[in-house]
Amino acid sequence: MTDKNNLTPEILLHIAQTLNVPLRGLTVVIELLDDGGTVPFIARYRKEATGNLDEVQIRAIEENLAYFRELAARRETILASIAEQGKLTGELKTRIEATLDKNELEDLYLPYRPKRRTKATIAREKGLEPLASYLWAQQAGAEPLEKLALGFVNAELGVATVDEALEGARHIVAEWISEDADLRKALRRLVFDDGVVVSRKVTDAVDEQDKFKMYYDYKEPVKTIPSHRMLAIRRGESEKVLYFLLEVESERAVAIMQRHVLRLQGDWTRQLEQAIDDAWKRLLNASIQGEIRLELKRRSDIEAIRVFRDNLYNVLLAPPAGPISVLGIDPGLRTGCKVAVVDETGKMLAHDVLYLHTSKHGNTEAAPKLEALLRQHDVRAIAIGNGTASRETDAFVRGFLRDKGIQDIFSVTVSESGASIYSASDIARQEFPDLDLTVRGAISIARRLQDPLSELVKVDPKSIGVGQYQHDVDQRQLAESLESVVESCVNRVGVDLNTSSWTLLRHVAGITERTALNIVNYRNEKGSFRSRMQVLEVPGIGPKTFEQAAGFLRIRNGDNPLDMTAVHPESYPVVEQIARSIKTSVRDIIQQPEFLEKVDLGQLSAGTYTLSDILAELRKPGRDPREKFVAPSFNEEVREIADVQTGMVLEGVVTNVTKFGAFVDIGVHQDGLVHISELSTRFIKDPAEAVKTGQIVKVKVLSVDMKAKRIALSMKALAEPASRHPAKPAPKPPTTLDQKLTALSTKWKVRS
Repeated sequence: MTDKNNLTPEILLHIAQTLNVPLRGLTVVIELLDDGGTVPFIARYRKEATGNLDEVQIRAIEENLAYFRELAARRETILASIAEQGKLTGELKTRIEATLDKNELEDLYLPYRPKRRTKATIAREKGLEPLASYLWAQQAGAEPLEKLALGFVNAELGVATVDEALEGARHIVAEWISEDADLRKALRRLVFDDGVVVSRKVTDAVDEQDKFKMYYDYKEPVKTIPSHRMLAIRRGESEKVLYFLLEVESERAVAIMQRHVLRLQGDWTRQLEQAIDDAWKRLLNASIQGEIRLELKRRSDIEAIRVFRDNLYNVLLAPPAGPISVLGIDPGLRTGCKVAVVDETGKMLAHDVLYLHTSKHGNTEAAPKLEALLRQHDVRAIAIGNGTASRETDAFVRGFLRDKGIQDIFSVTVSESGASIYSASDIARQEFPDLDLTVRGAISIARRLQDPLSELVKVDPKSIGVGQYQHDVDQRQLAESLESVVESCVNRVGVDLNTSSWTLLRHVAGITERTALNIVNYRNEKGSFRSRMQVLEVPGIGPKTFEQAAGFLRIRNGDNPLDMTAVHPESYPVVEQIARSIKTSVRDIIQQPEFLEKVDLGQLSAGTYTLSDILAELRKPGRDPREKFVAPSFNEEVREIADVQTGMVLEGVVTNVTKFGAFVDIGVHQDGLVHISELSTRFIKDPAEAVKTGQIVKVKVLSVDMKAKRIALSMKALAEPASRHPAKPAPKPPTTLDQKLTALSTKWKVRS
């Protein structure tokens, strides 16, 4: 074992093969993680060392590392426990040290685990273990069973007859069978490969909305049941509407056990066959079912969390409208529409209430208020939350802009998922202690249009509404996974050191919540940062934290133009070398990137991946990796589900992507579903292959169910049939600097 990470070479090789990563890159990543490195930093700034492993691969290494370190620690505990009992043989130790599976490890420990009082322990107390050993041994020429069993009849010990002696011996044998690691592994494989999940409705259960109707009498193979259906069945069980079990042919299970146990025919055979039946029915069936149920839960959780992660990633990286003044509206019926105006930096300028839907004169009274706010604060956009009364409010705003001839202000509906959670949070109270909850919500809606990432990081990711059965999965695992997505998105975009809130800064690689607060306090006391190096003056930030965070922090109009880019300070000398080689200044390169075409790559002292990243950044310094903002256009005649007609073609926004399809907001308060079979003309296994959350799409209405409030949509119906054999253009030789770098990177990777 290696001293530092407690992982054997076998485990390291197993991880490398499982994840399909080079062993050298794997060990480097482990060393960097153990040295306090963060995943975004390693992925972005240590490409030469890792062999260009990306963030997904590095996070997978991190997860596997945690799993196998837990396994290694558990293995040491088990070895110590068995050794303390004096039962640790060389063969058993070798098997325990060789296993790479937690289930198998626990199976090997099962015979030595402290036990509660069982039928087998009672039989041992009656002195019947030697008789059980006789049955287990199956030795030819041994003493006849009936004669041997007679010697174990002992009224004082509670063994009155030969049959009672044999029954007790069978209980001991059944326990031995149930604790056999190889047999348990074979039976688990049988249930996984050939078992069937069977769900049924609980008698007299109430399912008011028929949510679980399709599962009242449902069957699907264990091997292929998808995450969303397994989680739906489990939810139905938790709500006492359904119950489910795993069916497997008992005959096949018993046959596997017989092949494993029976070696030689004799007068013990019938006793062993009874012990096998008993072991399956009383001990193994329930135990294996419990393990497989847990494994199905674990598998479903992983897939559901992956879907949630992907959706959250796309929501957080949704295109920002940018630094423009915005008027946010939190729509309402009885209590009115709360309105808030924010400036280019997100600072609240004014707030009011528009009573649009409380009387027939509401619109007439609201129009002057709205016009005054727009004129007074030079508003460039209006953001309307997509909750109750959203479409009615949107119609009023669009009509108002049209009637007034205002063309330089656009109106857009934005998701308000989680806005109410933010409004009541400690963060919102710190920002706006004197404002009503609903006004805070309107501010959040306005800011979401300006920069979705900066605003949504203030909200628990689970409240953003892009999950799939999120309350049914492992909550700790979900929270950790979503936190890693937030971290990834924040560091991919970068954070303005002089304008960002502590809620955003805390997600920068290496920066904790306390450190983020220290940065804001330092900024408030001493003014804007002029240089990245100045961050080292903030309490709590030392060389290691600075190394991890610096490349993701941006300073615009600072002393060094490179501070506005993703170039890490450790690579500033490389940029200076580039500037010297083409006889210009760093500032000139930033202002005129075409100078880079003169660079001689062979003269630069940097690795291929690092150099490629530096040059790409210098070409578009401080660029935002997010796509350009485009506002969706809803059909103004379609405001509620009753307006939706079969055959309509509508524009909408993808609000959620699940394993069975994508939900699309078409502006009627009820998202429609594009089933996976209606997403594309080509076959796809995963809806994420065709769409992503936040994407603007055109859909055709297939059907509308008013009672169930379900709208079936299709994208496939509007798509052009794909060519069976699309022509592939001939590859062109590399001509630009970027293409040359890509070619060099490919060659380097092949050689590695």
